[in-house]
Order: sequence, then structure tokens, then C-alpha cells
Amino acid sequence: MQFSYSWLKTQANPNLSADELSHLLTMSGLEVEETETAAPAFSGVVVAEVKSVEKHPDADRLNITQVDAGTGELVQIVCGAPNVRPGIKVPCSLPGAVLPGNFKIKPTKMRGVPSNGMLCSTDELGLPDDGVDGLHILPADAPVGQDIREYLDLDDTVFTLKITPNRTDCLSIKGIAREVSALTQCAVAFPEIQTASAGSAKIQPVRIDAPEDCGRFISRVIEGVNAQAQTPAWMVQRLARSGVRSVSALVDIGNYVMMEIGQPMHVFDADKINGSLIVRRALEGEELVCLNEKTVTLSDNTLVIADEQGALSMAGLMGGESSAVSDGTKNIVLEAAWFAPEIIAGKSRQYGFGSDSSFRFERGVDYALQADAIERATELVLQICGGAAGKAVEAVGKLPSEKQVSVRLSRVEKVLGVKIAAERVQTILQHLGLNPVADAEGFTVTAPSFRFDIEIEADLIEEIGRVYGYENIPDDFTSGRLKMLALPETRRPRFALYHEMAARGYQEAVSYAFVDEQWETDFAANADPIRLQNPLAAQYAVMRSTLIGGLVEILQNNLNRKQNRVRVFEIARVFSKASDGRFIQNERIGGLWYGAVQPEQWGEKARNVDFYDIKADVENLLRGKSVSFVKASHPALHPGRTAEVVSDGKVIGFIGELHPKWLQKYDLPQAPLVFELDADAVLSQTKVQYSAVSKFQPARRDLAFILPEEMSHDALLAALQGAAGKLVREISVFDVYRGAGLAEGTKSLAVKVILQDMDATLTDEAVEPQMAKLVAAAQAAGAQLRG
Repeated sequence: MQFSYSWLKTQANPNLSADELSHLLTMSGLEVEETETAAPAFSGVVVAEVKSVEKHPDADRLNITQVDAGTGELVQIVCGAPNVRPGIKVPCSLPGAVLPGNFKIKPTKMRGVPSNGMLCSTDELGLPDDGVDGLHILPADAPVGQDIREYLDLDDTVFTLKITPNRTDCLSIKGIAREVSALTQCAVAFPEIQTASAGSAKIQPVRIDAPEDCGRFISRVIEGVNAQAQTPAWMVQRLARSGVRSVSALVDIGNYVMMEIGQPMHVFDADKINGSLIVRRALEGEELVCLNEKTVTLSDNTLVIADEQGALSMAGLMGGESSAVSDGTKNIVLEAAWFAPEIIAGKSRQYGFGSDSSFRFERGVDYALQADAIERATELVLQICGGAAGKAVEAVGKLPSEKQVSVRLSRVEKVLGVKIAAERVQTILQHLGLNPVADAEGFTVTAPSFRFDIEIEADLIEEIGRVYGYENIPDDFTSGRLKMLALPETRRPRFALYHEMAARGYQEAVSYAFVDEQWETDFAANADPIRLQNPLAAQYAVMRSTLIGGLVEILQNNLNRKQNRVRVFEIARVFSKASDGRFIQNERIGGLWYGAVQPEQWGEKARNVDFYDIKADVENLLRGKSVSFVKASHPALHPGRTAEVVSDGKVIGFIGELHPKWLQKYDLPQAPLVFELDADAVLSQTKVQYSAVSKFQPARRDLAFILPEEMSHDALLAALQGAAGKLVREISVFDVYRGAGLAEGTKSLAVKVILQDMDATLTDEAVEPQMAKLVAAAQAAGAQLRG
């Protein structure tokens, strides 16, 4: 919402500077995004009247003008503007003036003719474009010699507010004036609206066929208007400083009423309407050419204003070209209506365009404002365009009902943490237009039609708090106590994961939970992802079920910026569907490693990351757990270079190299290694168990087994550990051999076995039976002891 401080002062003058008002509004919940003066700094520009114009003798496009600038004598100025002519009044910068950009005006000669100043256009003064090619022509009654900043009120401040969706009442000068009055207790002077006397017998019949969608619809015919009348300069200025461009007098009047009191309006050409105006749902497939020259195909969830022959406009969104006013319009129909927010909401996105009207209607407009809007617009039309007004015709559908809400003073004190006197509370509610009635515990208000967001006691407490001033509420009334509870021993701190990944050289990444549907197909083989009803964009249409897509996209962005060594991780939620239709969200930790293991250096030979490098990172995350890596397949990963991560018999994630086909599709020069683990499984840990350290020496025995190539070392270790007795402390592989001396399709694994007794020194008699059990277990699993 953009508005002019000068315009606001005509309805409520708080006697505050622009900065003071900006702070006050922001602290009350109406955030001021920006303030700026109506024009950039310049000086020495006055109102001047052109007295005569002669052609320059040596330049076809230049004219020699004699100008009255209020100095007592005529000033000669050479001007090249195409619209200069005798009798007009324009801004004139005399020698010594400084224009925007620190452009200083000095006497000069132009093609040999002295020029003692410059006649100015809007662009040269930094004013909004008025659509005129040439000088900025001022009204005929502009006083010659007056400073142009004073005449055009260019020191006015323009405020830009960030209005929350529940405060549609502040999308008008009247609403902001009401708010300022509540905050400062200054008097308000709203425009005096009187019922226009009927000068015409013509009426426009109206009918509501969708009463749930349209609560009120009012029309009025005005005959004999001058559609080519000039919009007054004061109205053009106020609209421009509200961010609204002047179009024509009739259109400007509708926009002005909307900005002044908050009711969107529409003006129809009365001679283009056939029969009654009807508010109804559109027919499926019905077409309408809109004022923005777009032809739209309407759906039956859209409300339209139609006549007996078809749709004329999209209700609350955009007028139609067929019934629009033009320079040839003689008779008009003013329309003001209240539409239910639900029927307007979402239509801007559905049809790809919106308007100031739809912005207000979809948030909720005052449902008692339509009659005032019709009368105010009628007054302005008669004043500017002339004509004779007919009688207003009203149709009523289903309107919202008034809500009564009570607020207890004891509750106000408890919630805000400060005691506010009953008299002060009453004054605040009164100035907000809530008309409080005192009762035993506090006050009861009837929510006015312009405050549909007042529904419960908490709403009133919020109003009292913000008008009282949040900065006036002491910050020492907090009664809550925070108690930091220790994590159980079976749970690692969440931030330990971040620290450990950073220590391993990874950088944290954050990506959208909304992803491209193709990612789900490629990286998760998910043909039925969770789809969003209203996606931000086509590439954010579904919820992710894996983190791989986001990590690959981050890798692409880094490669595009010549970063050829990338390590990133992300801890975030993924989403899936249960068999019964429920949505499930789980937190996962995903990592990606691409490029060289070490930065380029002289001390170590360059080597690209491989499966075992990233496997070491995963093992570090899962240290203290019994973990195995089992050969598996995954739609995102290379067959034969993929493993499931298994802990305590449960699959908690996967690890592997990205599939070659995705390297080609996503334009990756080489394969990254990725992993993804269940965050809960990573964060859980077994309770620490303490045991004494043996005083006796351990014994080591080495075993070499020949086993089939397809048999994994995990299978061998699982067999050995299953046969291990209480003396066995460690079993691990320390060598792998393939080659001469072994049959084709076999390999040799060398295993070390560490044995130790807590109570005595080990002897061969104790060790050998245990080793025999291990050999037997390995043979039963398919391995043979190597001779």
C-alpha cells in the first residue's frame, strides 16, 4: 500500500514528522517498507508563463521564448520542446537553479542566441512521467513566480506499507487515517458523503444469481457525461503518489474512490449493456476479452458480472473490453459490490493476471461500504464529467454477520504482562471503531464491518497491545522458565553431525524440499511422488523422497563456477506415502564427494575419490555401531558400486557411485560418490559399557582363506565372528590377493585374529581349539584354508 502523507493529513493529521509516523506505524504492526519524497532534491524552479514564441533563426527545432517568471521583467529562454506555445504555464529554472543530478543552470548562448534559464519537463524534475512529449504544462491558475516545490507539494512524503493479509481495512487513506487516529488520538475528518439527488429517471436493474458469492451489488446510471473531461491535477497527483497511473477521468474516479475509502469499483458503458446486470458463476468454457486485451476461457469456479447476452467482466478481478468506457461514452453505470473473499482468492494465479481490486477482494472488503462508494463516485463524476444521476439500485445476497467479542481486563494483563487501566482500554477500543460496552469483567465489542479479522478475545488483546505500544510493555514480566534437559546417553547431540561432517571437509548445503518431478523418477524411481496443489513453479511440483537430487544440483552449480573439488552434505527431511495413504516425513543426512581426494599439492600424488574414501566418512558417522555394507542396487547408483548400510540387522541407508546414465543426463564430467542415511539411526548410540583392561599379553594368529570371487569379505567375517569365543577380541582382514597360484574365479583373504584372556596368560592349548572352530566356520561358509 502506497500513500501520500499530504493526502493522509486531509483526513487525519497527527502532527508528526514523516520519520516519527513511520516509526509509529511500524511499531503498531503496519510495517513501513520505504519512505521517499515526492520528487528528488532541486532548487530555483518557479512557475512561469510563456508570453511569446519565435522561431530560432539558425535552428529549425529551437524556439526563442519570452517568459514571465515573476521577476518583474520578461526572461529570454531558448527552448526545444515541441509543445511550447504562448499562454501556457510551465516550470522554469532560472540561472542559479540546481536540478536533480546536481545539474546547475547558467546563462548561455544557443546557436548564438542568449538563453537565461530552462523550461522543464517532468523528466528533468524527476517527476513521474505524465505521457507528454515536452514541457510539463501546469494548470492555468498556477501562480506565476511561486516555487514549484511548494506549488506541487513536492516535499510531500510517500509511504510504502507492507500490509498483512488480515488488515485490508488499511488499504485506503480512510483506513490508515482511522489507524493513525487510534494511535495518536488525533481527530479524523473523513470525506462527507451525501446522497446524490436524482436528475435522471434511468436505472440499471441488477440481480444476484450467486448469493453465496456476492453479498451486495449496487448500480447507478449517470447520463450525459463528458468522458473526455480532464482529470483534475490534484486527483492525478494523489493517484500517482499512490502508485496508480492516470488513464481517463472516469477510470481515475473509480481508482480514486478505491484508494480513498477502500471500495473497488467498476464503470460500465451503459449503452453497451443489454438488460439487467447479473452476478453469476461463469459457464464452463465461456470466453471473455478483458481490459488487458487478453482473451480468457472461464471456468465455472469464476464469478462474473453479465448482462442478458453474456459475461461482461470477471467479478473483482478485471473488466471486459466489450462494456468498457471510451472517449465516446455518453452514459455510464457505476458498480460497487461485495464479493466473498473465497470466490476471488486464487483467481489471479489461475488466469495469470491480477489487479488492485482483486488484491483487496481476496483479502476481504468492508461489506457496508458499497453505498458510500457509489455516492462518492457519483459526486466526483458529476463534478468532473457532468451529467445527470439516476437512482441507485441494490441487490443483496448473503452478507457476513456481525460478531460480538468480549475481552477480560484480567486476561489482558496476563497476556501482555502489564496492567492497563480500564479507561485506557476503552479509549483504545473506541478509537479503533470497535464501540466497546463495559461489563463486569471488561468490555464487549461488536466487530465493525471493516474489521472482519476480529473474532476472538486474543484478537482484541492484540489490538490493545499494539495501540498501547509494544515498546511501552516492560520486558521483565516473563514468567516462564527454561530448563535445559540433558540428552540421554543413547542419543548423540544433533550438532555433533554438523561438526563431524565439517571436520571431514564437507560443507553444509540447504536445498528446497520441493523438487522437479523428474528427479524423483531418476534418483528414486518414484512414479507416484507427493504432488503439491499450488507449486511455486513447475520445477518445484513434488516433495522429495531423497536428498540426492538437491546434492547433484548443487554439484552442477559448483562445476559451472569452475569448482572441481566438491564435498557437500545436507541434513533435511524427505517425504513419502505410507500404504494406507498417510504422508511420512523422515530426517536424513546425505553427502556427496566429487573430484580429488586432496587439494592439488606437491606432497601427494593426485587421486580421485573412490568408494572406500566415502565409506570411511560413513563409518566415522556410525562409529561405535555394528555396521556392515551389503551389495545392493539403487536407481540412482552404479550397479556393482552400490551398497546398503546395515546396522543391527536394519537397512539405514545406502552408499555408492552415481549411475553413468545420470552423468550424461546431468552433464557431469566424472562420477560423484554419494550416501544417504537415516538421521535417527546415526544419532542413536549404545550406552557406554566400561570393562577392565587385561594385564595379560594378547596373542595374534593369522589365517588365509581361499574363497569364491563372488563371496564378500563381510560374509567371511560374519561366519568367523559367529564362531568366536570369549577369548577372541578382534577379527579383521589385512590382505587381499588375486593372481598366480589361485584358481580362476577365486581370491585369497588374510585375516588376523587377536585373542586375550582377562585372568591368565594364553597358551597354545587354549588358543588352538578356538582357531579350529574359526577354520571350521569359514569352511562351512564356503572358504578353504590356504596352505
